[in-house]
Amino acid sequence: MLSAGLPQGSVPKLERPGPLRERVYEALLELITVRQLRPGQHLVESELAGHLGVSRQPVREALQRLNTEGWVDLRPAQGAFVHEPTEAEADQLLSVRTLLEAEAARLAAANSGSAGIAALEALCAKGEQSVADDDVDLTVATNAAFHAKVMELAGNVVLAELAAQVDRRVRWYYTPVARQRGKQSWIEHRALIAAISARDERAATEVMRSHTEQTRTTYHHRGDTQV
Repeated sequence: MLSAGLPQGSVPKLERPGPLRERVYEALLELITVRQLRPGQHLVESELAGHLGVSRQPVREALQRLNTEGWVDLRPAQGAFVHEPTEAEADQLLSVRTLLEAEAARLAAANSGSAGIAALEALCAKGEQSVADDDVDLTVATNAAFHAKVMELAGNVVLAELAAQVDRRVRWYYTPVARQRGKQSWIEHRALIAAISARDERAATEVMRSHTEQTRTTYHHRGDTQV
């Protein structure tokens, strides 16, 4: 195991076409989001460059950008480390997420048609199967896709833009509790679909608020029941 924490072959080398600086940034951000690079982990430029098949320069630039955005901490004389979020940071972001997503659920109930509801049903079935298969990565990705679909059905561009700003960190916080939330999370998604299908704005709002608050609570107690 390298100090960067990535076994050989776990990360595909980047293709050369396209803006390399941006591709390196996106690759590292995704590795942090899915916790292949874990909070507190030391990030060695040369090792990351080797894994991605690039020189150290775009890696250095990506780490500086990630530092600016709060994903990486640059420590004098020590190097770069994946940021370790505090409980307060997580609580603030997940609280904002609750406000945004509750409003999205209300608007989705007001605006959704049969095609949108069918799309939610399909995503829910996919998520339930991922839980049954104990595929955490797919569960996290499908959970994000489900919530993104609700946001799309809300039909509010400004709300969607605000949600996009917190989406990546929501995935970051959700990954370590995805298995704990497990089947219950998708039961809550089913209840949300029912409220949206019934065009019950109040119920959709309350279901989504309760759902996102449960995730927030689970995150704060993740060490108590972690499997």
